[in-house]
Parts: sequence; structure tokens; C-alpha cells
Amino acid sequence: MNKTDGDDALDGLKVDVAGNVYCAGPDGIWIISPQGKYLGRIRTPEHAANMALGDDGSSLYITASTGLYRIRLTTRGA
Repeated sequence: MNKTDGDDALDGLKVDVAGNVYCAGPDGIWIISPQGKYLGRIRTPEHAANMALGDDGSSLYITASTGLYRIRLTTRGA
């Protein structure tokens, strides 16, 4: 990521129990380690705007331009 505005901007943030940061942005949710290393991405069919953890701590709800998505995480959210 090298842009900070418009459709390429990262938006909502969440942290899991391991300290990994989940960032909503282009092509889904970007996952960054506590050391700043890119770990991967949960791809979505459109730009992810924000996210929330479910009551169980393992369901990640992702809001996007026209949709709402849910995914089960293998790591619990903080």
C-alpha cells in the first residue's frame, strides 16, 4: 500500500489475540504482524470498508460498498 486516500485507502482496524492487525482496504482485509510484516489477505469481491468481531470472537463481519460478509477466523479477536 502506498496510497492513503480514495479507494486505495485502508480503513477499519481490528487486532487479534496474537497482536496481528486486520486492516480493511482494497481487495479485502490485510493482515499485518505486530512487527509490521504482511501476513496475507482475506479477499473480498469488493473494497472492504470496515469490520466487526462477533460475540464469539471468531466471526469477522466485513462491510463493503454493497455487501456484508462473514468469515470464521482461526485466531480469536482481542
